[in-house]
Amino acid sequence: MTLQLRDVGKHYGSTPVFAHVNLDVAPGEFVAIVGESGVGKSTLLNCMAGLDSWDHGTVHLAGQDLGRLNDDQRALLRRDKVGFVFQAFHVLPHLDVAQNVALPLMLLGRQEPERVQALLDAVGLGELGARLPQQLSGGQLQRVAIARALVHQPALILADEPTGNLDPATAAKVMQALVTQCRQHGSALVLVTHSLAATEHADRVLHLHHDGIRHPHG
Repeated sequence: MTLQLRDVGKHYGSTPVFAHVNLDVAPGEFVAIVGESGVGKSTLLNCMAGLDSWDHGTVHLAGQDLGRLNDDQRALLRRDKVGFVFQAFHVLPHLDVAQNVALPLMLLGRQEPERVQALLDAVGLGELGARLPQQLSGGQLQRVAIARALVHQPALILADEPTGNLDPATAAKVMQALVTQCRQHGSALVLVTHSLAATEHADRVLHLHHDGIRHPHG
């Protein structure tokens, strides 16, 4: 199992964000999580990566209990096993497109320019490796973020509203690129979104509520 959550709950002070979240994500599976604003979708995603803390329950990532790891150990596990795709892209403006995509490999001490180029080709940016981020559109920047998230072949991709800043046509292309690449690389994908259109390729669509997570029809 790539990701396993058992009875996970989170509070801010005395205010519960969510509780009793149980979830298994298998290798290569695409799970979409939808929910109302303020229900804690992004917080839950951060808990899955050990970027945020939770108050009760357990989170296992790639067989490791995140609650038993210190900050450095969590960071090393993320670097090796997790790729992130954020709504705000988070590309580095002073690096060109190819350098941005290569960052996870660099952090792992790997130099694989052919792999970087192959991923740029796969997301439709094969000719743009030498461009700086400010020369790209929003849709192109999001595809840079997808290529960067996948370049080190992580077990898990976490995507937080990856099409939220894009028009519908561009959003559809970006989601297609994300899902296609995850399928080809065998990476599990957990997507949190407001957009039902972004969930149409998902193996499962789940609703997050303050009292747990369930199938929309359940």
